[in-house]
Amino acid sequence: MFTVTVIAVGRLKDRFYEDAAAEYMKRLSAYAKVNVVEIKAADLPDDPGDALIADALQKEGREIIKKLPADALAVSLCVEGKAYSSEELAGMFQKSANSGVSHIAFIIGGSYGLSEEVKSKSKIRLSMSKMTFPHRLARIMLLEQVYRAFKINKGEKYHK
Repeated sequence: MFTVTVIAVGRLKDRFYEDAAAEYMKRLSAYAKVNVVEIKAADLPDDPGDALIADALQKEGREIIKKLPADALAVSLCVEGKAYSSEELAGMFQKSANSGVSHIAFIIGGSYGLSEEVKSKSKIRLSMSKMTFPHRLARIMLLEQVYRAFKINKGEKYHK
């Protein structure tokens, strides 16, 4: 069975995010084993300077790398990544499976993104959109798209 790991900086906190994540994880369980690993976000003041942000990204990055499964294809979600259509994401899963990869780890940074060290460990840099979304919402959007990718690959209907 395929394994999908989501490594995310920060907790969902709000009930509606938790409920949405639980729903998609339940749906995904028919297709893959899903693990969510939450990394504690670095504590920053309301208006941190560049040096504090860089330090926080490094700290969070070290924790992310510790949690990154050795057997997983690492995918960083970042603004400079490639935007995939739902069908392209499904194709990435299929191509990975065809080449013997059965574990994909998606990495979602905190409010200030991901360190270059984390991004350099990733085989793929994925952009959700040119728009900016809260990182908590990005987790829900990612889970939905991963679910959609499995549905596409199985040839099953999914509403548009």
